[in-house]
Amino acid sequence: MPLSSPIIIAIDGPSASGKGTIARKLAAHFGFAYLDTGLLYRAVGLAVLRAGGDPSDPEQAIKAAAALDAERLLTLSHDSALRSDEASVAASKVAPVPEVRASLLNFQKNFCAQPPDGAPGAVLDGRDIGTVIAPDAPVKIYVTASAEVRAERRFKELQERGENVTYAAVLKDMQERDARDASRSLAPAKPATDAVILDTSNLTADEAFAEAVKIANAVLVTKTD
Repeated sequence: MPLSSPIIIAIDGPSASGKGTIARKLAAHFGFAYLDTGLLYRAVGLAVLRAGGDPSDPEQAIKAAAALDAERLLTLSHDSALRSDEASVAASKVAPVPEVRASLLNFQKNFCAQPPDGAPGAVLDGRDIGTVIAPDAPVKIYVTASAEVRAERRFKELQERGENVTYAAVLKDMQERDARDASRSLAPAKPATDAVILDTSNLTADEAFAEAVKIANAVLVTKTD
């Protein structure tokens, strides 16, 4: 039976929880389009930094967000610098600005309404997908892990990229970002009330993905029968 509207899978969670890997694999598994919404905020933060500005300055963040149209956002998504810890920290500073979120909101909602290439659904990962971007998504998963485990994952990732960092510094930055994301007045990072919590602290990437598939299938099998 053809579906009347795209099926949305909302994946939320803190940095280095494993949500990005899970979301990408789910999209491939179900043949859905995929959007890492965090890259949108990283693009804004990075644009401010490259202009010699301060991501904590709302005016600079608003200006950078307004200059990023959909085509440029998709182009920037291939910029390796967006994966840096510097871009991650900058993203958490521009994300609380209401005008920045408004600039990126339509892009994300349009992606849900009309997934690229005629895909039957979309998987989006971020921090407010299930609460703000796609509150009606039938599948909502909040992926999490302890701060220590997430910091260790990020530390190893940055080391492999050749970045000169320490575990203590990565943990401190992560804890500060968690606090900023959770305490912001606009779209704070928290699970949707109907989201399934998936703690990956003691799971391998394959195990975490398998659990996510089970969660999604519990809903999607009934919708596509």
